[in-house]
Amino acid sequence: MEIIDNSIIPVILSGGSGTRLWPLSRESYPKQFLALDSRTKKTLLQKTYERLLGLQGLENPILICNQDHRFIVAEQFREINIDPQAIILEPVGRNTAPAIAVAALQAISLGKDPLLLILAADHVIENIIEFQKVIQAAKTYANIGRLVTFGIVPTCAETGYGYIEAKELANEEDQINGLEINKFIEKPNKDIAEKLIKDSRYTWNSGMFLFKASAIISELEKFYPEIINYCKIAIEKDVEDLDFLRLEAASFKKCPKISLDVAVMEKTKLGTVLPLKAGWNDIGSWKSLWDISQKNNDGNYINGRVIAEKSKNCYLQSEQRLIVGIGIENLIVIDTNDAILVANRDQSQNIGNIIKSLNSSDFPEVKMHRKIYRPWGNYTTIVEGNGWLVKLIEVKPNASLSLQMHHHRAEHWIVVNGKALIEKNGEKQLLGENESTFIPLGCKHRLSNPGIMKLELIEVQSGEYLDEEDIIRFEDSYGRIKNLN
Repeated sequence: MEIIDNSIIPVILSGGSGTRLWPLSRESYPKQFLALDSRTKKTLLQKTYERLLGLQGLENPILICNQDHRFIVAEQFREINIDPQAIILEPVGRNTAPAIAVAALQAISLGKDPLLLILAADHVIENIIEFQKVIQAAKTYANIGRLVTFGIVPTCAETGYGYIEAKELANEEDQINGLEINKFIEKPNKDIAEKLIKDSRYTWNSGMFLFKASAIISELEKFYPEIINYCKIAIEKDVEDLDFLRLEAASFKKCPKISLDVAVMEKTKLGTVLPLKAGWNDIGSWKSLWDISQKNNDGNYINGRVIAEKSKNCYLQSEQRLIVGIGIENLIVIDTNDAILVANRDQSQNIGNIIKSLNSSDFPEVKMHRKIYRPWGNYTTIVEGNGWLVKLIEVKPNASLSLQMHHHRAEHWIVVNGKALIEKNGEKQLLGENESTFIPLGCKHRLSNPGIMKLELIEVQSGEYLDEEDIIRFEDSYGRIKNLN
């Protein structure tokens, strides 16, 4: 008699770049790592796991992310006191099928055959009770080998999502019956979408799944065996790097770049869809974020230093500068420390075209924030000129930068808050507020925070070349190679 493993391992995919919410979300710090809901300080990634708490059989997650975001992911789960079973680093994005294959193989390697709950890190779900109820119902189907996906009950004729067609009508009185999948439909035009939403067989494709690890491996071996083969090699040759598993790059890069929908779900005879009506949103545009945000009586979402008079249905957010809106309607206005977006709310989905244009013109603001996160804290570029640059550096308690040297720049450090332990060519000194030190070119140095409070200091760089690549590392607590900070 087969023993059913009722444990659920969430597999959270957090490798997206989130450029549709530019300038707040960028490649260096995409939307899944942001707290977009002003009612909570929790990020989308953190909430993706926390909404599962209380679910029967829930285990700690497997996380899959871009290697450049590894310390951000680890820190955000440390903040919510969750120790992931694995943080798997993709050397290159290959869409969802290879990522899910790696997660399934990793789960099987632990000696179990659990249910894998595949989730994107950047979705919003308002009704957590209903969400968990549907997941619980889905376990019945997944435990008999079905590949379950969750179809969102449409609320409008949306053309930005794919649709799933079930072979039978959904039971209007019980939205948690599993239905056999007939086919997947690509993003339709408006006329087709209007027809689809009148038929309860059709739901939006959410990209969320539940299945046994062995079941998805079996179907991948049937339809795309090369994915399983290359992923096995990438795992066998992976490298443990602190809390991370670095997939072997050469093998993983050979995987086809393909979604699980195309690789398996459109071909398998094991597909089951469970309709889900739980306030789901993938926050695919500024308009969709406005839709779910808490608004005032004029329909405005306001965050930061904002004054709005005789204005309606706007999304207004400022990080630093004062925004004043008078008589404006249906606008998205986002102010960051290096870019401002002003867009008609109903045109905000076209931001992808702007991103392409910015990329082709080599605007650094399209990818990088002025505030850059590191495992020891962060730094913000305040102002820069020809041959000089000023940063605000924040170091977490008991954290330390690497022991390093620069060939092309000198640095002057001024402590503005906390205590700084400075090491220069083997000699150490402790600096307090309003004290400073000079790091000459070629000096082997390290900055540490020995205290229990955050350390803040101003760094003034000067030299012929100020790029972050000018770092030679000798020692590092975080296992970073010399050209990565």
